Amino acid sequence: MNVLMISPGFPVEQPYFTRGLARQGVNVIGLGDQPEHDVPSVAAQALSAYLQVRSFTDEAAVMNQVAEAARRVSIDQIQCTWEPHMTLAARLREMLGIPGMTYEQTVPFRDKEIMKQVLDAHGIRTPRHFSTTSAEGIRQAAAEIGYPVCVKPIAGAGSADTHRVNSPEHLEDILPLLGHVREVSVEEFIEAEEFTFDTVCVKGEIKFHNVCMYRPRPLIGRTNEWISQQTVAIRDIHDPYIASGIEMGKAVLKALGFQTGFTHMEWFLKPCGEAVFGEIAARPPGANTTDLMNFANEFNIHDGWAEAVTRGTFSQPINRSYNSAHIFKRAQGQGRIQAISGLEGLLSDYGEHVCVVDLLPVGARRRNWKQTLRSDGMIIIRHPDFQATCEIANAFGMRLQLYAA
Repeated sequence: MNVLMISPGFPVEQPYFTRGLARQGVNVIGLGDQPEHDVPSVAAQALSAYLQVRSFTDEAAVMNQVAEAARRVSIDQIQCTWEPHMTLAARLREMLGIPGMTYEQTVPFRDKEIMKQVLDAHGIRTPRHFSTTSAEGIRQAAAEIGYPVCVKPIAGAGSADTHRVNSPEHLEDILPLLGHVREVSVEEFIEAEEFTFDTVCVKGEIKFHNVCMYRPRPLIGRTNEWISQQTVAIRDIHDPYIASGIEMGKAVLKALGFQTGFTHMEWFLKPCGEAVFGEIAARPPGANTTDLMNFANEFNIHDGWAEAVTRGTFSQPINRSYNSAHIFKRAQGQGRIQAISGLEGLLSDYGEHVCVVDLLPVGARRRNWKQTLRSDGMIIIRHPDFQATCEIANAFGMRLQLYAA
């Protein structure tokens, strides 16, 4: 079997999905905009061939290049686990007559307005919502819904370019920040805790599912530099507290007709206990969340996904031995990292529960915290008890500090 893997080396999770495909015994052909020598070694070693495109933004040129390659080498599957290229993957499948998600099936996972219209029709609770391409349209939608509202790109990923807007005056401050966004979704702002519902499916059957809790919800973390954002993978997926979200997630997959692959859904749990849909994508979660699944279950979800899409089975043992959490750190100050404090004491106190320490070294330049969730470093921890997991994560959030100047 020959599998075309779109963007095999970027972003950071991609090489492990690429390697997972190769471990299933298939020939993996990489399609990327990086020079081949820049593809990370984990991905490069898994590739049987590599096709470099000038730019993924020129979809017509990419399709022509793939069509030419397909005349020389048969392509049996096209896989993509990165949000921006999901529709490209669908168009390539249709062009080559390859099974998999079509463009029509992919659009509801990319267009947040169409997504919610489909779910509304199936009686699934979504925030009140409108889509618009103009500033005046945003004003009218916000007035119709009532403040506060959430304004975000119609086809965005994560919480980039997403804003909570509290009043008409606040909206006027936000509008200039949205000038580069072609179409936005204006939604009812849900005051609630935020969770994920992640799955690996085969032919419409869920083979593995995972629930994460965001601490705090990403929109808050994205707008406050001092916050050390956490994501916690919950061990006890039978906890009644999250049952409504899991049931809603299953209904969402059925309504959208999802068949095989990874999905990542976000949902809200209001204080009254009501579950409200957020959004869903037909791809894995980013920001190292698949690593949380691996540490929590002591398996390899990248290999499990690859087995699901190439063989139609999922044989990874699901142990659910731990809760796991990552904590993203942001340095205080600007410029280069000058010092790291608190790490030695934390490792002395909690070292047996620490899985990953990945901090920028002293001398490295700070990353732009507004453009990357991983910011200036990451810690991953795990513990069988949920409360203990949160307490350890909080300790790293408060006691570990990076300083830049």
